[in-house]
Amino acid sequence: MTSPLLSRPGAVAAEAPDTDVAAHYGEPAQEGRALDRAAGWVDRGNRGVVRVSGPDRLGWLHSLTSQYLEGLAPGTATEALVLDTKGHLRFHLALVDDGTAVWAHTEPGAGAELAAFLDSMRFMLRVEVADLSAERRVLTLAGPDREAALAAAADAAGDAPVLRFGDETDLLLPAEALVPVADALTAAGVRPAGMWAYEARRIAAHRPRALLDTDHRAIPHEMGWVGSAVHLEKGCYPGQETVARVHNLGRPPRRLVLLHLDGTAERLPERGAAIELDGRAVGVAGSAARHHELGPVALGLVKRTVPVDAEFTVDGIAAGQEVIVPPDTGANAEITLRRRPA
Repeated sequence: MTSPLLSRPGAVAAEAPDTDVAAHYGEPAQEGRALDRAAGWVDRGNRGVVRVSGPDRLGWLHSLTSQYLEGLAPGTATEALVLDTKGHLRFHLALVDDGTAVWAHTEPGAGAELAAFLDSMRFMLRVEVADLSAERRVLTLAGPDREAALAAAADAAGDAPVLRFGDETDLLLPAEALVPVADALTAAGVRPAGMWAYEARRIAAHRPRALLDTDHRAIPHEMGWVGSAVHLEKGCYPGQETVARVHNLGRPPRRLVLLHLDGTAERLPERGAAIELDGRAVGVAGSAARHHELGPVALGLVKRTVPVDAEFTVDGIAAGQEVIVPPDTGANAEITLRRRPA
């Protein structure tokens, strides 16, 4: 559903999968600076939103996801993954429990699929799953002044669930509250910022995005999600065997890198373009954006064995790399072989 905020002066629609929200509001570089130095609001109203209610919700989600959710305190936001039985990514979600229900948001268009999967796993437990993607809109506040900005829009936001991650705050607003909250924030001096600025900030912060920076083979260790979205000290869940095996015995076949692209190129690499080293493909490019300070940047997945100082060509554009996932990730077990006494 197209966001009503696209009717604001200067708004330009983003590209897939974010076509329903704004790429920018006329000044993407200034929008990026506001997100880093003051405060800005970002319309992410195309995100899928799912609510899980019922007394068994936290223990049940604990058993289905990679995150430790039993006893999660109300108001504490976290990330979680839903993996298949081989440890490959199915869903990445941000979530918070409000004391009566868990609220989660995921990639655009994935809300219904996530809700259907969860509903299929309810069995006899006391949980209820609802896809609220058509009824809720995600509005993100970012920057050092975001809490003061949030206070300025408190009346318009009402009791909407709030997810706080580092220097970002997500509001899961009723659809009818999106415009009033955005207007209240703008009136308080908070700058509207589009997905161009938000994505550049995300990429520079080394945060991969499901579907854009992953493929059907992606496992958590490759993406740097161990620790933030994967808890290593919890019981069994789908895909846990792969996570534990890679962590203790093996190393993932690929690693996530930040690509610093040649700024003289007038374009960004296409998502899915080959990352080449000496004329041979060693990886694939994901999200790309122009950062207001770093210039053009992208995320990419390369073979673990590629040297960390290697320079690449990506879709015809020269690129250096910044290590996000070290090549020696995994293989943490200490195995000592002892000779039997004679």
